[in-house]
Amino acid sequence: MLLPSIRKMSFIIFIATIALLGVGYFMQYQLGLEPCPLCVTQRIFIALTGLLSLIAFLHSPAYVGMRIYSVLISLSAVAGGGFSMRQLYLQSLPADLAPACGPTLAYMFDAFPFMKAVELMLKGDGNCAEVVWTFMGLSIPGWTLVAFAMLTLAGLSQLLRSHKING
Repeated sequence: MLLPSIRKMSFIIFIATIALLGVGYFMQYQLGLEPCPLCVTQRIFIALTGLLSLIAFLHSPAYVGMRIYSVLISLSAVAGGGFSMRQLYLQSLPADLAPACGPTLAYMFDAFPFMKAVELMLKGDGNCAEVVWTFMGLSIPGWTLVAFAMLTLAGLSQLLRSHKING
């Protein structure tokens, strides 16, 4: 099977993250689904993964540099997947065990010190436990976890390919 070059794959990853962000903003602004703190965190990691991929594409480094980018892309996707799993965990809790709903992100960043607001954002709250949309049995964080898994595999495949090319 002929795979695209490592550089082209970086661009494909970037385009995939743009598409994912586009779906998120469509759901927010067209479907009226307001993102919870963990949704925003997942968007940040999708954007970070995309940014790293775009930099790798534009930089087009030698083998060592591409390995570094591949590891960073993979780690970013794994971290985002971790937040998807956290939200899936919150969604799996019975209603009486789910955390209470918290204030909006805007309020948290206005009312709390920055690091406290970030901590609250990363933990999630009752808003994150609510399942507001499903497709084929998976909620939004379930599909986001699938996307993060694919981004991780794409990053790792680049790492393995750069090793084979240089090794």
